[in-house]
Amino acid sequence: MTISILTLFPEMFTGPFDYSIIKNAVRKGLVKINFINIRDFGIGKHRIVDDKPYGGGKGMILRADVLEKAIAKVKKSKQVKQKVILLDPVGKTFNQKKAIELSKYSHLIFVCGHYEGVDERVKKLVDEVISIGDFVVTGGEIPTMLMVDSIARLVKNVLPENVVDEESFSNKINGVEYLEHPQYTRPEKINRLTVPKILLSGDHKAVKKWREKKAVATTIKSRSDLLKKPKTD
Repeated sequence: MTISILTLFPEMFTGPFDYSIIKNAVRKGLVKINFINIRDFGIGKHRIVDDKPYGGGKGMILRADVLEKAIAKVKKSKQVKQKVILLDPVGKTFNQKKAIELSKYSHLIFVCGHYEGVDERVKKLVDEVISIGDFVVTGGEIPTMLMVDSIARLVKNVLPENVVDEESFSNKINGVEYLEHPQYTRPEKINRLTVPKILLSGDHKAVKKWREKKAVATTIKSRSDLLKKPKTD
């Protein structure tokens, strides 16, 4: 998979992708990450990328003509399965289901918004607008880091086979997805805090049943909204 990130601040990405699973994925050639500076496509001698909003208002808006050139330069041939994604608070909220879907693409292009936002016409130049939650950050760089981490680990051979099958948002019990069950390791006792005896029993069937029960209980307590079926039109 190739991931292209259009940003005004490529230096912000120094560090987050240089460690652990993402670093190994890049080293093995399973994931390639390119950083494209939007300012390289700016207007005139001073490489202008933004302007004041029509109709007045605070802040500066990223120009559509600048981003159009940047996106066009990065897009590969039509034969490649690719998607252009704009990070914006108005987009649909990113989740594990979307991460799995995007991990199947050969090329993902992330457009990091900044300043007061982007010209509305930019949304006609991308395939999807995505948000990471109901809050506002200073730019699309950090949301992109989160999404790339979530997606890259799902690319084939990045992690051992089946390792993601029982984690939160992928943990299916009777066809329903629940959060992951509690996990424990050594030591068996820390002051008054102990490991549940069932996990030390060696009874794999009983352990499986306990984990399923705890996964359901954890989901109900922490994220009951996940169990509510969305309304259909």
